[in-house]
Amino acid sequence: MDPLDIVGNLDHVKPAYQPIFSAITHSITGYEVLGRFYNGEEWVSLSDFFHDIEVPDEFKVEVDQHLLHIAIREMLASDQTSFLCINRNAKQLLLNDGEDLLQALQKFEKEGFAMNRIVIEVTEEDIDEDFENINHLLLYYKTYGIQIAIDHVGAKSANIDRIRQLEPHMLKIDTRIIGSYKEEGFQDIMYSLAMLAHRIGAALLFENIEDDFLQYFAWKNGGRYYQGFYLAKPAFELGSTETVNVNISEKVSEYIQREKSLIEERLGYILSWEEKLKQLLPQWKDPENVDGFIEVVTSNFNQESFRMYVCDSNGQQVSANFRKQSTSWEIESDRKGSNWAFRPYFLENMMQMKIWKKGILSDIYSDIETRELIRTFSYPLSSSYYLFIDIQYTFIYENECLLI
Repeated sequence: MDPLDIVGNLDHVKPAYQPIFSAITHSITGYEVLGRFYNGEEWVSLSDFFHDIEVPDEFKVEVDQHLLHIAIREMLASDQTSFLCINRNAKQLLLNDGEDLLQALQKFEKEGFAMNRIVIEVTEEDIDEDFENINHLLLYYKTYGIQIAIDHVGAKSANIDRIRQLEPHMLKIDTRIIGSYKEEGFQDIMYSLAMLAHRIGAALLFENIEDDFLQYFAWKNGGRYYQGFYLAKPAFELGSTETVNVNISEKVSEYIQREKSLIEERLGYILSWEEKLKQLLPQWKDPENVDGFIEVVTSNFNQESFRMYVCDSNGQQVSANFRKQSTSWEIESDRKGSNWAFRPYFLENMMQMKIWKKGILSDIYSDIETRELIRTFSYPLSSSYYLFIDIQYTFIYENECLLI
């Protein structure tokens, strides 16, 4: 498409609306504005036009402003209360110091379209390339109630410090990047992004959801908003339900039942491990005989565990390491005296076991020695000594309930 044909024929340009669903209401709560151009035969996407670096930014701004005017007027006419996501790159926003967009929104605010219903989407690359200027402008927009979303978060490297400074209202996660990472690698990135969103009060919006797996992934990882062709395709009509493909309420109900079943199964393991240790607890005497006690425990956890040891309440290891090698357990006496209180949550978990007198199963983490993903089940032997049973990855992998 010739950019001049597009700019010269704005009557052939109109918005299509990509629905955004809420995890809370399971219904459409917003729309992303997408540009479409009629080429004489069909309506085609303007994505190439907007992403072509050779197209002057002034042209892009003119087309974007045209789309925005139509979209807001149609929103007002349809009595929609949804929010509206509009895509802008840094260069477009910075033209004329961002006043063109602000003046347009102020005009529509007088007609009844509140500014807090506008969500400006900028990419992570934008805030990386011209951070000082774009940050100043976006903070200025926020004073008017305009919401900010950072798009394509995690596609390259998360600019966590800059995102934290900006404090956007939404972080958009493109689910297409999941395949570019190893499963555990992307989970680590998601954990970091979820923590960042929690700290700055931003909602996670998962986009490009194209199948049930990605929808489940978005729900499981705390997505407040969902978007993608699997859920609904873009339409020219606001509020149209003809393009909605999935009943989110039904899907979420399935996910909830699945998660509850896995949680129940995991708690069953914890209870069974506690019961085993309660039966063995009378054989616990004192730290002088700790290795003999662990030797008894190993035969009861031969299938699940690959390493065991005992620490006192200050985190100092009072036993040797018992490590499983093939079918037998070896004793590593040199580990006695090690202190593990520096580990995150170690003392917190220790005190919880002391107070509640129950075992604790850790989250999945990567073992420093083996580099494998493991979990640790810890159990109070007394108010001063605690048993740690490292669960091997093969057992975790064979039991899905331990993977979550």
